[in-house]
Amino acid sequence: MLAYQHAYHAGNFADIHKHLALLSLVRHMLRKKSPVTYIDTHAGRGLYRLAEPETQKLKEYETGVGTLWSARQALSGCHELLDDWLAALQRLQPGAKALSHYPGSPWWLAQGLRSHDRLSLFELHPGEHDHLEGQPLLQAARRIHGDGLAGLQRVLPVATPRLCVLIDPSYERKAEYAEVAESLRFVARKARHAVVMLWYPLLPAGRHTTLLEAVRKAELRKVWRSEFEVHSLDSATHGMYGSGLLVLNPPWGLGDELEEALACLLPLFGPPARQRAGWWVAE
Repeated sequence: MLAYQHAYHAGNFADIHKHLALLSLVRHMLRKKSPVTYIDTHAGRGLYRLAEPETQKLKEYETGVGTLWSARQALSGCHELLDDWLAALQRLQPGAKALSHYPGSPWWLAQGLRSHDRLSLFELHPGEHDHLEGQPLLQAARRIHGDGLAGLQRVLPVATPRLCVLIDPSYERKAEYAEVAESLRFVARKARHAVVMLWYPLLPAGRHTTLLEAVRKAELRKVWRSEFEVHSLDSATHGMYGSGLLVLNPPWGLGDELEEALACLLPLFGPPARQRAGWWVAE
């Protein structure tokens, strides 16, 4: 359970899908003045140096964020969300031309943090939590060494009028698919208007269907789905062929914004890259 370290996969195509959606979500949350509590249940390091040995072992960023970085001039003006995402990424680099760092979800959440908002970051892996504690860009965040799904249940309900949760586990254990579905149901019961984004991998074994069907049967409403595939199922014998997201109570316009931004990226990945989106559980 404690073997997974996202540094091996930082900046891959799934991160692009997830973090474009996360930036869009934060932007929508900021349209209202009332305070928000943000919770990241599986925070990881928060910021990744691409030169780290773990990241260099697989170099998944080369066919992920590296592809976008190389094409950033050609992508300019294609979509406002994509422009803002690439601009934020560029501001993070010590050198304007070289891509040397990739931000994890805590960094994207922290960018929109206002003085009256709250950010709690859970990370169970001791080494990853040590890295998270050392991130100077996240000083406003509360960092908790512990199980994020269990911690989420302990902190609800929150004191702020609004709640936004990111659930992004490794799914090393088969049971996590059912646990994530139960966590979504729990949050919806405790905070009816909470916005929850959860990520899942598309793998040849198809275990994500356990999660999807459990969510469908949980008597929830307003669950939107986005899937971004960059490989064909037939060619992905072991690794991910795509990335999936479910969003409970998505802000109006989030789905359209993400679909349009992802459409700009499909030509970069080439066939058989595609996206699918729509209501998983309707309003």
